[in-house]
Amino acid sequence: GQLVESGGGLVQAGGSLRLSCAASGRTFSNRVMGWFRQAPGKERDIVAAINWSGGSTYYADSVKGRFTISIDNAKNTVYLQMASPKHADPAVYYCAANVWRILVVQDQYPFWGPGTQVTVSS
Repeated sequence: GQLVESGGGLVQAGGSLRLSCAASGRTFSNRVMGWFRQAPGKERDIVAAINWSGGSTYYADSVKGRFTISIDNAKNTVYLQMASPKHADPAVYYCAANVWRILVVQDQYPFWGPGTQVTVSS
């Protein structure tokens, strides 16, 4: 199985950016998908998570009301819509999957993509 992120890049503060995570090579149905991020010198933290049906979501307090996680089952793709990015948001964003339920610790996710860099300009 493979997870591949895309959509990262430079975004202006107050703008918007959409990250995508395409799952392939293994069925990810009934999996829980999460977005994590890691800034230089910091730990990798949960940003948002969603179950495969899309009926249950989780958001870190730092992104509530600004980021939206969604899923397209037909395309095996998870999205992270980033609105009004702040200077605290630049990081490498990672897509991850687990086989249990919505969890917030990176060690609980066995499947990972390589990450995509997000940079915010003023």
